[in-house]
Amino acid sequence: MGWIKKILGICNTPLPGDGTSWAYSDGKIEINLAQVPELSARGTAVRLEGRGLPARVLVVHGTDGGFYAFKNRCTHMGRRIDPASPSAAVRCCSISGSTYDYTGNVMSGPAKEGLTTFRTHLGNRLLTILVE
Repeated sequence: MGWIKKILGICNTPLPGDGTSWAYSDGKIEINLAQVPELSARGTAVRLEGRGLPARVLVVHGTDGGFYAFKNRCTHMGRRIDPASPSAAVRCCSISGSTYDYTGNVMSGPAKEGLTTFRTHLGNRLLTILVE
């Protein structure tokens, strides 16, 4: 089934299990990390979609312990992206496999442009992502 997902560009990253764990308002997303066990370990991620977001967002708990947020759209083929654990990178979920570092820069693959990244701030188990 893995190669079919790649051909269709279906990412492996889940939505948060608790739909009340995040909210979007005034250009920022706030995620209550206590309600998102999917982000508890390094190298994990969730995808955020809908609810008025200006774009799909991939949120990664990096292998370095930091939190990173990206516009969830590969710059090569427009497919979604997934974390590339155990490395400090994200990768296009399609066959092209363009890989980007946590700053959004292209590391390998056919992509010519980097990813759109969003600033994050962590305070008191609340992760804030500035998307505008």
